[in-house]
Amino acid sequence: MLKLKICFYQRLAISLVVVFVLVLGVFFMASVHLQRVTQNEAEQRLHLTLAEHLVNDNPILAQGIYDYAALNNLFHTLMVMGPSFEFYYLSPQGQILTYSAELGPLARDSINLAPVLSLLEEPDKLPVTGDDPRSQTATKIFSAAPVYNNNGLQGYIYVIIGGQAYDSILAGLNRSSAMQQFALFAGASLVFLCVALLVLFKSFTRPMKILSDDMDRVRAADFAKDVNHQVIKPWKRESHNEVHRLGCAFNDMLLHIEAQFEKLQHTDTQRRILLADLSHDLRTPLANLQGYIETLDIQNDILSPHERKRFVQISLKNARNLKRLIDQLFELAYLEAGQVTLNQETFSLAELLQDIAAKFAIKAEEKNVAIQLEPAAVDHYVVADIGKLERVLTNLIDNALRHTDSGGVITLAITRSADNIRVDIKDTGNGISENELAFIFDARYQASNQCKDSQLHAGLGLAICKKLMQLLGSDVTVSSEVGSGTCFSLELPAAQ
Repeated sequence: MLKLKICFYQRLAISLVVVFVLVLGVFFMASVHLQRVTQNEAEQRLHLTLAEHLVNDNPILAQGIYDYAALNNLFHTLMVMGPSFEFYYLSPQGQILTYSAELGPLARDSINLAPVLSLLEEPDKLPVTGDDPRSQTATKIFSAAPVYNNNGLQGYIYVIIGGQAYDSILAGLNRSSAMQQFALFAGASLVFLCVALLVLFKSFTRPMKILSDDMDRVRAADFAKDVNHQVIKPWKRESHNEVHRLGCAFNDMLLHIEAQFEKLQHTDTQRRILLADLSHDLRTPLANLQGYIETLDIQNDILSPHERKRFVQISLKNARNLKRLIDQLFELAYLEAGQVTLNQETFSLAELLQDIAAKFAIKAEEKNVAIQLEPAAVDHYVVADIGKLERVLTNLIDNALRHTDSGGVITLAITRSADNIRVDIKDTGNGISENELAFIFDARYQASNQCKDSQLHAGLGLAICKKLMQLLGSDVTVSSEVGSGTCFSLELPAAQ
């Protein structure tokens, strides 16, 4: 079954046409009603004293009603002279006592006197409608006057203004005239509306159609890069038009998706390189460990105790290097995946630095390197995860100690600003080339002038420090000069 696809422009046009027709109908009905009320008020006000003059000026009614046949003839004569009126004589209780014979049988034999009394008491509040004797439910404007005799109130003259004959002729004329006017007005209005809709709605909905088509193209092309650039339009970011703001958001989304794709591709490339490098780094200690263990297993009986002990120590060294490398890999993987929780607390930064310096005291003494705190006496408190901060500082001080020659100095400097506390780890080591500073925080990168020692270094320490500081809401920066030393700096929020 074929399904029609109605666009937003068509739905909007159809909806507005329907609403316009409804409003037009309501307006027409309200106009007709207002015209009828106004006409009734004017005619009732014009003939308001008709019944009163009839009572006062006619000798049959002036002294009271005694001859109903003569009154019937009078009503007949009056209707011949004024066919738009109907004359009735009512009892004080509202019963119809007599009327013109030309009217034929009536639909009711009594009239509700409440509207009659209301008109007599307040003749200025018009229009007032009363019961139509020719109908069970209809009401019409009227004129009324009381008839008195010597004994008091004898009845009422009740004159319907615009009788049945008048209504029949008027209805035909109104029907013909009103329908013609309505058809002409409605036709002209609808033609004008359709033309206006075609022009206005086209300009209003064209940006939305362009945006919708662009979205369909991007989805069909599976977010291909070349298609993304083709559909980016110069939408107005500060426009009051919601479609333009939506178009800007769509452009931003495409650019963000493209950046994420490029980042994923770069990350995947880095991951492949990292895996290849780490495979090489893991292979070396594993091969050494396997070789010495096989030697111990095969030549255990012919090896001397000294050789056996040396082989075991070498195996343990390779195992420790292997464990250290694997621990760093796991730590970097957890940091990359965001599977780390922070335990923020307030603590003394100087005490933490003193404890870490004490941990490296023996190793520094062996290398004849001094570790000093500046200023020596300081009492600054920071808010951070003390375990992760200790991991960063330990790694940085260990690097500084490894790259500082005998007689050198490692300075742990603390500087207080308005809201932060800065820590500088400065050494007097061999420094890092300016061309390499931008890459030293990349995983697996090692400077060309790195110092060799007995441990295996895979170039993951500074990458881990970078990730940890980002988790702490800060960063670690570096400045260095070959031959003059290196300074790693980080900032922490001061405790209030």
